[in-house]
Amino acid sequence: MPKSKSLPKKAAVIGSGFGGLGAAIRLQSAGIQTVLYEARDLPGGRAYVYHDDGYTFDAGPTVITAPHTLTDLFELTGKKLEDYIELMEVQPMYRLIWSDGDRFDYVRDEATMVKQIAERSQSDADGYQRFFEYAKKVFAKGYTELADRPFGRFSDMVAVSPSLIKLRADRSVYKTVAKYVKDDHLRQALSFHSLLVGGNPFQTSSIYTLIHYLEREWGVYFPAGGTHALVRTLVKLFEELGGELRLSTPVKSVELVQDEASKKHRITDGKDSVEEFDLVVSNADVHHTYKKLYSSSKVAQKRAKKLEKMDWSMSLFVLYFGTDIAYDDVAHHTILFGPRYKGLLDEIFKGKSLPDDFSLYLHVPTVTDKSLAPEGCSAAYVLAPVPHLGRADVDWDEIAEEYGDRIIEALEVEMPDLRNHIVTRRHITPKTFESELAAFKGSAFSVAPKLTQSAYFRPSNEDSGIPGLYLVGAGTHPGAGLPGVLNSAKATVDLILSKYE
Repeated sequence: MPKSKSLPKKAAVIGSGFGGLGAAIRLQSAGIQTVLYEARDLPGGRAYVYHDDGYTFDAGPTVITAPHTLTDLFELTGKKLEDYIELMEVQPMYRLIWSDGDRFDYVRDEATMVKQIAERSQSDADGYQRFFEYAKKVFAKGYTELADRPFGRFSDMVAVSPSLIKLRADRSVYKTVAKYVKDDHLRQALSFHSLLVGGNPFQTSSIYTLIHYLEREWGVYFPAGGTHALVRTLVKLFEELGGELRLSTPVKSVELVQDEASKKHRITDGKDSVEEFDLVVSNADVHHTYKKLYSSSKVAQKRAKKLEKMDWSMSLFVLYFGTDIAYDDVAHHTILFGPRYKGLLDEIFKGKSLPDDFSLYLHVPTVTDKSLAPEGCSAAYVLAPVPHLGRADVDWDEIAEEYGDRIIEALEVEMPDLRNHIVTRRHITPKTFESELAAFKGSAFSVAPKLTQSAYFRPSNEDSGIPGLYLVGAGTHPGAGLPGVLNSAKATVDLILSKYE
């Protein structure tokens, strides 16, 4: 497309998750008047927030990494993140606990990590250091060079293929880790990270081992006031720049209106208001974008059918609870592994029913920030990866309460007598992801991050068949997770701006 002399005047961003917020801030910073549509009553998308009886529960995400992806948004207009909100470093980054009582603190400090591993096996300590050097090389290629670069053409993929082949991107995360360490628990400790972006460690490309280097390099953080405080901070920045946020305003449809002079995207919202924009950036679920929002487009319906044949990430059962005592001896982030690892993951990602056992991620933010619960109390949430609705036809309305009770019982290994100290609780299930977030099959992380569904093979940041439609968020390149969706915003807006002088 030839370069234009002037920028588009008006843009719409659909969905105010972190990807949508990042895109809206970048567009507004560039001088494009931007309207941000949000269907729910609060911004944040999956980063919603619940308030119950003095307890604050962030819906997620809760692991804040690669802080530069946030500071960059402020520096676009000469501002500083630290003038708006404090990011507090979390140590240990994760505490890992196995069903046999084994424990391991996953920390940022290299010497401490090596010492812990050497106490188990000196050969594994040596192997871990070699693994980390591998992760560093993957980071240099997979993150530094590629994370915020769009893959709109097959030639873009061909250009990086030699590097990916050299790094053995065809191997899974788990298979790569297993090359370096022999202890089964250490293999789990070094491979679970891909689950945080919706990927099965036994299927996800070894490119995702870069997370190890990323966390060591920049740390793991938590925003003062919780994740939604960070959402509100980004909204404040967007509005200070002149952007407009429309809450409780779902987009019903978008129609591409073309004539000889221009192409416009006509948005009809849930209040039956109609407005035209020069371009649309969708942070909505990628299948929903094509199947529902652009329902009048034959190109979009073709895209939707293709998406329906792809593998989608697992879903989640999330239980939020507040206690009348403080659990201060737990870690901020804890992974509780069940008695099975590969077998459980096979059932979650490939099975047809809900497994009888589970592995859990426990988040207790009051360990770091006491303001999220009444004095002397704790606020927490625990999530269990579960099959998406396309795999396991589970009546979550029927079983959710009992499933939550079983999880609470399992948590008592780390939070003694928990069931007798819970004073408020709520849960979300795959059905919540489907109904409230329009997530296809109730998937929590969109299209699964397999090698054959990454980069060029993922839904593109720019739609080649619908002029002026762009995508950000977990469903496009580079993928899920906070750094992923914020880098998708950078890749997408850089692509938009590259078309204009």
